[in-house]
Amino acid sequence: MKSDRTKITRLLKTARGQMDGLIRMVENDRYCIDISNQILATQAILKNINHQILHDHLNHCVKEALETGTGYEKIDEIMAILDKLTK
Repeated sequence: MKSDRTKITRLLKTARGQMDGLIRMVENDRYCIDISNQILATQAILKNINHQILHDHLNHCVKEALETGTGYEKIDEIMAILDKLTK
């Protein structure tokens, strides 16, 4: 992985903390809208992480593969991820 591991790890730990908070909110029967807002915040962090990883993958792994003539497999991988993101 070519992404900033420290940054990605910090963001993942933040998302994990938010998930733990969500579990407590559900267990404590918190207001539905509060839970939903927390879910949206967690999804935003995960989306940001995924964006950064894919951005770095394109700039490093795919670029390198294209320069060495082995880019078709990497392009197929990106297309598969884009298909999942658009569903």
